[in-house]
Parts: sequence; structure tokens; C-alpha cells
Amino acid sequence: MAGNRPIVSTTDYHTGGEPFRIVPDPPVPLPGHDVPDRRVRAIGDDSADGLRRLLCFEPRGHADMYGGFITPPDDEGAHFGVLFWHKDGFSTACGHGTIALGAWAVETGLVERDPSGVTDVRVDVPSGRVTARVRTDGETGEISEIEFVNVPSYALAEGVEVRTSRGTVRADIGFGGAVYAHVRARDLGLEVVPEHVTDLIAVGREIKWLLNDTAYAKHPFDDRLSGIYGTILYDDLGSDGAGNPHQRNVTIFADGQVDRSPCGSGTCSRIAMLAAQGVLRPGGVLTHDSIVGSRFLGRVAETLEVGGYEAVVPVVAGTAHETGSHSFVVDPQDTLVPGFVLR
Repeated sequence: MAGNRPIVSTTDYHTGGEPFRIVPDPPVPLPGHDVPDRRVRAIGDDSADGLRRLLCFEPRGHADMYGGFITPPDDEGAHFGVLFWHKDGFSTACGHGTIALGAWAVETGLVERDPSGVTDVRVDVPSGRVTARVRTDGETGEISEIEFVNVPSYALAEGVEVRTSRGTVRADIGFGGAVYAHVRARDLGLEVVPEHVTDLIAVGREIKWLLNDTAYAKHPFDDRLSGIYGTILYDDLGSDGAGNPHQRNVTIFADGQVDRSPCGSGTCSRIAMLAAQGVLRPGGVLTHDSIVGSRFLGRVAETLEVGGYEAVVPVVAGTAHETGSHSFVVDPQDTLVPGFVLR
């Protein structure tokens, strides 16, 4: 407390340009028997959702802010859990956030550095247990790279016809911790460049909502994971002919949020789709660029079957950097709490 003003402490990171606001000690209860259950309860809880809005909405955040509340793990197999949030609610997965959490856990000493130079930070998220594999320099101890090892991911549908305001296109649907629609940007008369971002947002939102209430948006095993979380609009930048594709994407997620990074869980969905289509071959690497020029490298760690689906375990490599620590206060006289969103 600062006088009679509640304080919320956060540590902020960015992963490939995309923000991630970490709340180590959320000042509200987040009950549940595991992280997926905590997410479901938080969605309908005024205190949890109010804290999300306070930290995400203006004037403390903005329409594209992203973050997470740290929770206990589901069991002793993980170091901690997290509830991911954005301006429209609580998401099922977040790869860029997991990469940032790996950096935060090692840099704060929450997870002790492994002398080998590779420290696994295991995190329970709503879609399952994931790992941030943090690589550090043996001499300086500085973090050089973080690999995000995701839950099994798989293609759900290919060539789904979508009639948009920019014409009829075909979308592929894939799961990478969340369900994504994949559409080639040029089929919409667009390119993944900052100059087209307004049009990319509009058509990305349109495609999401056109598909969200269809059978294609249904997760086959867990309805808590259902719904088109985002639209991945991509440019194909070629391949070396040996199964190493190079693409650029912008992921429009939630209701019109723009991922500045290449999108971690979206990249996993892309890996699954490209592997199913034979574009990303065994041993190959996807070079995945964002609309702001940041880059993830993605590969398949293993293949397996999940409920009749041919699935892959994707690994996405990137970096994350701290941008600041904050002590947010709430003035009892402030009439704009929890805030507002302008898009």
C-alpha cells in the first residue's frame, strides 16, 4: 500500500517486440485445482478480470498489451503456473510469454541456472505443460537463446473456404496450444508489411469471427481450448529446397490485437501445418519473421499420435529482454479505473 493506494508490482519483458507483463504476486485470489481450471474461473471472476483490465487497459497499458499472472504449478513437475491475459480476456497459450518467463525465472534466480548452460524452466499453462529451455553463456552467464518447447500440435483442417470482404480465400486450421486460421496474405491482396497493418487487422478479425462459431473452431478433445484464437496472415519467402521454409507472418489474435513477434504458439501451429503439408521436412527449420522484422526459428522435436491426429512437438527459438519494473497504484479518486481501450 502507498498510503491508502493499493500497489501492483510487475516486471515487463518483450519477446521479439511483443510485450509481456509479469505479475509475480497477483493481489487477488486465483482459485482452481489446476491452471486450466484457474483460467475458467478467472474469466468469470470480477477481481481477477478487474486486475487484468487494470494492467492491460489504458492508461497503464494499451490495446496490444499482454501479460500473465503467476500461479502455483499443477504439481511438483513444474516450477510455476501462469494465467495469460490480453485486452479481451484470458488465453489458452502464449509462446512469446513462455520465452519471457524463461528469461525472468533464470534472471531472478527463481529457477537455479544449470551448470551445463541449459536450464529448463517448466511452466503449467492452460493448454498443458510447456518448457522454456534457457541457454546461457558459460563465461558471462548471459542468456543467449531461449527455446520454447510446446504441447503437441497438429493440423485440424485444410483448404476451408472463407468468404471475406476481400474475396473468397482458403484457410488452414491448426492447433499450437490455441486454434489458429492460416491464410496467405497475397490471396487477400495484401503483404505482411507495416504499411498494410490496418487492412491486415481488419481482415484478420473478419476471418476469425467468420470461423469462430463453426465446427472448424472446435478443439477435438477439450472444449476449453475451442475457438479461433487468431488469424495468421503469412507471406511465403521461399525455401532452400531441403525442407527449410522461410515465411513472414502477422498474427491478429483475440479481437484485433497485433502480435509484434512472430507469435510463439502461432509459430507452433504453423510448424504443425507445414509439417503436415510436407513443406517443413524432418530435420528442417522454419525461419519465421514478424511484421516488425524480429525472428523465431522453429523445428519439430518429435512426432507422435494424439487422439488419431498426427502431431508434432514444436520447438521455437527466440530471445526476450526486460524492459522495466513497475509499481502501479490505484488512486481511490480515479474515475477511470480500471481503464479504457482505444483501437
